[in-house]
Amino acid sequence: MLPTRISNLIYSKEQRQQLRKEATPAERILWRHLQKRQVEGLKFRRQHGISLYVLDFYCPEIKLCIEADGAVHDTPEAREHDLERTRLLESNGIKVIRFRNEEIENNIEDVIQVIRKVARDRLAHAGIHPEKP
Repeated sequence: MLPTRISNLIYSKEQRQQLRKEATPAERILWRHLQKRQVEGLKFRRQHGISLYVLDFYCPEIKLCIEADGAVHDTPEAREHDLERTRLLESNGIKVIRFRNEEIENNIEDVIQVIRKVARDRLAHAGIHPEKP
C-alpha cells in the first residue's frame, strides 16, 4: 500500500520540473492532446509524482496513468522495474496504460482513441458523466 501523502512529494519536485523541461517528442505530442481537458473533459497532469515514482501523465479524477515508453524501457531491468511499478500503482486503484513512443509519434489518433475508451470506462465505473470537450 502507498502512504497517506503520496502525490508530488517535495523531494521529487526538482526531478519533476526537469522532466517537464526535457520532455521527449512523444511526450510533447501526447501532452498537446491531453492538456486543457481535451479528453472527456478530464484534467491531466504531466510528470506527476506518486510515492517514489514520477508518472508521465496522470488524471487524479479517474486514477489513470499514461506512460510514453521509449527504448530505455526495453532492457530486462527496465521491464522488471516497470512491472513492479505498475503492480504497486494498480494495487492502489491506479490504472496504467502504456504506449511506445513510436505509436504516439506515428499514430496519435489511435492512441487518443484508446485513452478516450479507458477514460470513459473509468468514468462510468465511478458513476461520473464525462463532459463534452
